[in-house]
Amino acid sequence: MQNKGLVRLFAILFALVSIYQLSFTFVANKVEGAAEEYAFNKISDQEEDYVAKREAVESRYLDSLQNQKVFDLGFTDFTLKEVKEKELNKGLDLKGGINVTLQVSVKDILKGLANDSKDPIFNKALDQADEASKNSQDDYVDLFFQEFTKLSSGTTKLASPDIFANKLLSDDINFQMTDAQVQPVIRRKIDESITSAFEVLRQRIDKFGVTSPNIQRLGTSGRILVELPGAKDVDRVKNLLQSTAQLEFWETYKAEEVNSFMIAANNKLIDILEVNDTTAQEEEETTSEIDSLLSDAIQDSVDIASQVNPLYDLMVSGGMQGSPIIARVAIKDTAKFDQYVNMPEIRQLLPANLQYAVFAWGVAPKDSQVLELYALKGNRENQPNMSGDVITDAQQTYDMAGRPAVSMQMNNRGAKIWEELTGKAFREGGNIAIVLDNVVYSAPGVSSGPIGGGNSEISGDFSLNEANDLANVLRAGKLPASADIIQSAVVGPSLGQEAIDSGMFSFLVAMILVLIWMITYYGRAGLFADVALVLNIVLIFGILAGLGAVLTLPGIAGIVLTIGMSVDANVIIFERIKEELRAGKGQAQAIADGFGNALSSILDANITTGLTAIVLLMFGSGPVQGFATTLIIGILTSLFTAIFVTRLMIERNYSKSKKNFTFTTFITEKLPKNLNINFLGKRKIAYIVSSILLLVSIASLATKGLEGGVDFVGGRSYQVRFVDPVNPTQIGEELSDALGSTEVKTFGDANQVKITTKYKVDVEGSEVDDEIQEILYNNLAKYLPEGFTYSDFTIGANSSQIGILSAVKVGPTIADDIKKDAVWAVLGSLLVIFLYILLRFRKWQFSLGAVAALVHDVVIVLGIFSLTSHLMPFSMEVDQSFIAAILTVVGYSINDTVIIFDRIREETQKRGWRGSAIVNSALNSTINRSLNTSLTTLVVLMAIFIFGGESLRGFMFAMIVGITVGTYSSLMIATPIMFDSTKDKGEDKTVDA
Repeated sequence: MQNKGLVRLFAILFALVSIYQLSFTFVANKVEGAAEEYAFNKISDQEEDYVAKREAVESRYLDSLQNQKVFDLGFTDFTLKEVKEKELNKGLDLKGGINVTLQVSVKDILKGLANDSKDPIFNKALDQADEASKNSQDDYVDLFFQEFTKLSSGTTKLASPDIFANKLLSDDINFQMTDAQVQPVIRRKIDESITSAFEVLRQRIDKFGVTSPNIQRLGTSGRILVELPGAKDVDRVKNLLQSTAQLEFWETYKAEEVNSFMIAANNKLIDILEVNDTTAQEEEETTSEIDSLLSDAIQDSVDIASQVNPLYDLMVSGGMQGSPIIARVAIKDTAKFDQYVNMPEIRQLLPANLQYAVFAWGVAPKDSQVLELYALKGNRENQPNMSGDVITDAQQTYDMAGRPAVSMQMNNRGAKIWEELTGKAFREGGNIAIVLDNVVYSAPGVSSGPIGGGNSEISGDFSLNEANDLANVLRAGKLPASADIIQSAVVGPSLGQEAIDSGMFSFLVAMILVLIWMITYYGRAGLFADVALVLNIVLIFGILAGLGAVLTLPGIAGIVLTIGMSVDANVIIFERIKEELRAGKGQAQAIADGFGNALSSILDANITTGLTAIVLLMFGSGPVQGFATTLIIGILTSLFTAIFVTRLMIERNYSKSKKNFTFTTFITEKLPKNLNINFLGKRKIAYIVSSILLLVSIASLATKGLEGGVDFVGGRSYQVRFVDPVNPTQIGEELSDALGSTEVKTFGDANQVKITTKYKVDVEGSEVDDEIQEILYNNLAKYLPEGFTYSDFTIGANSSQIGILSAVKVGPTIADDIKKDAVWAVLGSLLVIFLYILLRFRKWQFSLGAVAALVHDVVIVLGIFSLTSHLMPFSMEVDQSFIAAILTVVGYSINDTVIIFDRIREETQKRGWRGSAIVNSALNSTINRSLNTSLTTLVVLMAIFIFGGESLRGFMFAMIVGITVGTYSSLMIATPIMFDSTKDKGEDKTVDA
């Protein structure tokens, strides 16, 4: 090998740089551990809301060290902030945290661009686009344009002054433009709005205090992915992400101005409800004459007290003279109260001065179940006196009573309006309601004259975190449209730690087994391969840290799989050297030729596996992309360490000792050599066996199907742990009564279950999430420890590792998209492999054999999953991770096949095409390599399967089955099909078994 010095220098520098990159991770983990311990000692488990308080203490501890030197290398030092920027990021499944996919409402954007048009065709087109979007993969804006075209029939244009040819879009759209000319303008405006939403969310998240947040815009669909590793307060995160920050300032009515309407509304409701309640009238008619006489005697004195008052009965108390609060109502009754006051018959009772009144509730207090009701002074356009777009800055401060508040600074226009508004309120003794997202945070009066300079303050019953978040939201600006969570995954920190422990343990077990195997099988050469393998792992982690990539549990699985694939390259080389030695070549020449002749096979095998990993990276998301990233990096580092580092050590050792360098041990040197098996002669038996397996698999898939995970069917899934073992069937029956059809399965140990439900899967918003968690708690409370509260039960709320450990939600629309991407990923990988082999071997027969074997492998793996899904004691759901396993099997199977094809090509170039003799010779000469690599990889996968945690078992089972079937198909399906599809069979010199 030439340039040995350069290779040695590069390997050493590469290793040192990787260790340097990883050192930041060790320091960051140490500091974070100290912060967590400090918060744990500072806040007791007995304190109310202790999880959020600990998170706040931990955050303040780390904030105080941001600019402190925490890592001194002698020649330079680093602050905690610099260390955190360079550490290896851990994903949600390893650190806990929150992952959500937000769908920015394109409908809201369209309505905004049309200036809330009242045009009936426009609004009907929006409604019909809503319905069409439930069963279509087209973009919402395309569906809207289609529906508008159907409804308008050319009579109404998008460029109508009542739709898009308004003041807002006057620079872009005029009345003369056709619909075809307007559509690209609207698409551009929507794209700009989604970009704006992305920037607003990014600014909010940057100030949230989570280390290594990740926010990505997903294509042009209006979807935004947000990952917050380490975040524990789920409600806080959801409120931060979904709040549109629609800040408004409204004048308010006094309670006495609304009282006459409330009385009239109450009386009208009595009439309405009495007309509807005939049963009550019939019961009153049966009252005895004596009872009637007695009641008449005291009627005048108790008439008001005894009468049923639909509106007033819902009030805890009415409004006070001079107060902007017109009523106080229990939270549970607010929906009914809203229904009453917004009935058309009731709205008609509003006097002229209250005609456009807007009723709004106050912010929910922490220690009360009562909300305050305000009446805002509306107008024909339903526009506030001033909106939040005038806010230029917002900071968390404290009010006069020392409570957390938010101070705001306005621009010049806002300052002028604010001065006029506060001046009017001062003169008239009025109040100004500060409304955020339709909730009144406060409605202060003005006691000291007009307020100039544009300064104002929002006060209320805030916690410190809420005040910080509100200031952050106002500072970042409002979202241009609502953003609904259509997919979410929440992992508790305790589950994340368990994933780290199980993942790293499986990693170490796999490493040790492979290291021992290589030394046992190849002796001193195996030891050098082990050194290269350890270097390979260091390089992978170092590159991940240097790239700022996120390490996930499937990522660890990808690294562990890389161990097996790294060994594969060395096995190919060592087996080839042994062949050269048996051919009578000298030691030095055999080593040189072994490395040289193996290079083509190694490159072809790794390129095809790399292509499937690239397909995974393109079509996968989240953990799947993490798996693909580590796999791609592992392939590249494996090539470097196997081809260069291993050779460098072997040649250096041989040149120094000048002794025979064996590639066997006393155990393996007795294994049979020069196998002479007639593989092609047995292909008919293989065809029959495979046909039976395929028919059974297809029949099972057609009748039983596959068990779709939440990723593919939509719904919500919760991982819940109890103290003692539970009966999943019994829990399922109990929950089905409350949630409809609900699936409950044991997940891992007998005290842990996975609950999957489609209850209100079409409904967006955190309210449904809260509702389902409350239903789960109420039904499962009897299985929980005594005194275990609802707040203890929710995700990440306690350190006892009991209750909900993780939650996943996938909306039906995104589930359809995930399925579509999965199908394209599988088909795309098959097409890419077909084309690569066609290009590499220049014969379509090779491509046909390879792809036929891959289809064979995929169908059988799917069939086995279908047949055994209800028999296995672990989850056999088909989800994104399963698709990752299928594509990895595809890559691994093609790896084996390419090695064989490469040997066939080499033998043909040396001896000419001699049909079955060449094919059998190639299969026999590569059988040791195929079996050795497959067994090594299976050992690695079994280690992950046994020790890697419940969430990886289905994933690993698919890969174990796939690699077993793939090894068989490479030998007995791919090569025979290639041979049978070749017209020129050559000289039929078969080799007897």
